[in-house]
Amino acid sequence: MLVNFNDILKEAYANHNAVGSFNGYNYETFKGIIDAGYETKTPVILAFGAKYLKNMTLETAYAIAKSLGERVETPICLHLDHCSDVDTVFRAIRAGFGSVMYDGSTLPFDENVKNTKLVCDIAHACGVSVEAELGCLAAGERSHEGLATDVEVYTEPIIAKQFIEATHVDALAVSIGTVHGLYKAQPKIRFDILETINNLIEIPLVLHGGSGLPEKDILTCIAKGIAKININTEISIYAVDKTAELLASKQPHFSELSLNQVTYVKDIVTKYISFFAKS
Repeated sequence: MLVNFNDILKEAYANHNAVGSFNGYNYETFKGIIDAGYETKTPVILAFGAKYLKNMTLETAYAIAKSLGERVETPICLHLDHCSDVDTVFRAIRAGFGSVMYDGSTLPFDENVKNTKLVCDIAHACGVSVEAELGCLAAGERSHEGLATDVEVYTEPIIAKQFIEATHVDALAVSIGTVHGLYKAQPKIRFDILETINNLIEIPLVLHGGSGLPEKDILTCIAKGIAKININTEISIYAVDKTAELLASKQPHFSELSLNQVTYVKDIVTKYISFFAKS
């Protein structure tokens, strides 16, 4: 069943757990993510990034999520991921998304606050939750988000507190050393920054760049306030690699290929759900 972002995130934060936010781009990814949540009896966030609007419209994404979500009792939140265009955010709210991420992290602080507050005012009036971001993640290998020129900018705890108080956002994505894509070297996560932010603002925090992060680092992040972890790159890489293996061994019917890809997506989502369950 489709639910609001806060319906599952606030409980996870209160219980020092994390909810997986898994990027979907088509029917196969949507179904694999929802199936994994259903089979493990675990709430999941189905993230549809604004950059994938070339794959399908917001209305189509909602229609697929609604159709698949109605068949299961597991809470599913359809979430608009990484959107810097306010008009697109408002379109997602009208389409039926349960949460939206307005990403004004590249803007001057005052402009980011102004835009995020506007989004929060309208979204909250419609019963929709809002995620925002402060700081910037660098781009790792095989990243499909951000830019290759992106440079790591850590989130400043005091600035984060000011931002939350000014916008009333429901969750905040922080930059503490993770990257979009896969890690080129051993990640160096600033757990001290994360802990300070969590102590100051006490709302669910979001970790972008979860693909390939060591399990011990994931669990430490959850213990220090991370309640939502984004997984994108690893889903794509695994599904593409497994599809290539299948095509190298035989030439399946297109319908069979689709069914296999649902399974590939489900495998990765289930893997991360099992990580998060250990927290």
